[in-house]
Amino acid sequence: MPDRHLTGRAGPRPGRRAALAAAALAVAGAVGLGAALAARDEPGQGFPSAAARPAGPTGDDPAGPATAGADCPAGGPRTVTVGSARELQRALDRAVRGQRIRLRDGVYRGEFVVRRSGTAGQPITLCGSRRAVLRGRGVRRGYVLHLEGARHWTLSGFTVTNGEKGVMADRAAHDVLQGLAVHHVGHEAIHLRAFSSDNLIRGNLVHHTGLRRAEFGEGVYVGSAQGNWCRHSGCRPDRSDRNRILGNRIGPDVTAESVDLKEGTSGGLVAGNTFLGGEMTGADSWVDVKGNAWRVQGNRGRLTPRDGFQVHVEAPGWGRGNLVAGNLAQLGPDGEYGVRVDGDALGTVVGCDNRVSGAARGLSNIRCR
Repeated sequence: MPDRHLTGRAGPRPGRRAALAAAALAVAGAVGLGAALAARDEPGQGFPSAAARPAGPTGDDPAGPATAGADCPAGGPRTVTVGSARELQRALDRAVRGQRIRLRDGVYRGEFVVRRSGTAGQPITLCGSRRAVLRGRGVRRGYVLHLEGARHWTLSGFTVTNGEKGVMADRAAHDVLQGLAVHHVGHEAIHLRAFSSDNLIRGNLVHHTGLRRAEFGEGVYVGSAQGNWCRHSGCRPDRSDRNRILGNRIGPDVTAESVDLKEGTSGGLVAGNTFLGGEMTGADSWVDVKGNAWRVQGNRGRLTPRDGFQVHVEAPGWGRGNLVAGNLAQLGPDGEYGVRVDGDALGTVVGCDNRVSGAARGLSNIRCR
């Protein structure tokens, strides 16, 4: 069953516009980071084209270099090279600390599960080029790649496609997902769930999500909705904490939020990403923050049905102490706020350094600082 709240959804809905009480969060250092990230984009650089040629679900992704994963050399005493789905799953089942599993170019059909763990000093690597394609059994079923309790892995360079979900992480920690192409999936592309903490999602290309249900087509999804805590986290808040989502390109054809941060999650960072929201039909903002103490800084977005960023309270005690600063937002023709904040989202800080165009109702419904 989809991992969604049974009675609430982060898609289009009226926002509460009550004024927020004075924020008490100390943010000077964080705002400086946001400004630094925004400064990386030199004048005239512009956005990546929203009309990028879509990739098919069976080949490499033309939106990025086919040589992604070139830091995955052949050879070496701790390198295992695989060339078939059977060899890949066998290597995942037998992986040991410090090992590299190298994917030859080709299509690996099936659903793959990672249960072994490395260590901080000896992580395990799964890597390949964009032409190494993990292809699931169709957008109506299954996880193409499932990290199940796996710790200290680096996944680098290859393509994940044609599943209901692309990469799913349950009880996974200290993992790195970098330089992947995740596209043509039925629901969300990358999901960290069930106490998956301290992970890094960096430099990935995500597009063509929500092919089964548009409202479930998030680019990156962290945690679980309150209505699913008994399913995934023992009826406790799904504390998938301190995850970092950095420098990814999410879109085109991502039908729900580029990044959805659920109630129960805390202390993460969303920075330096590019959001292309022209085909967002199942949500109304690029980033929806429902957890606590998240920093959303130095991102760039173009086209959204309503707002650029939203902060919501979906469960008591959540939606607090978040920072949205140093972002560059170009809203769509029906754009309202750059940042919309629920009136009871205590401690929210909206930086005056956010740069917003196309917002008919202004930068934010609360005072910036």
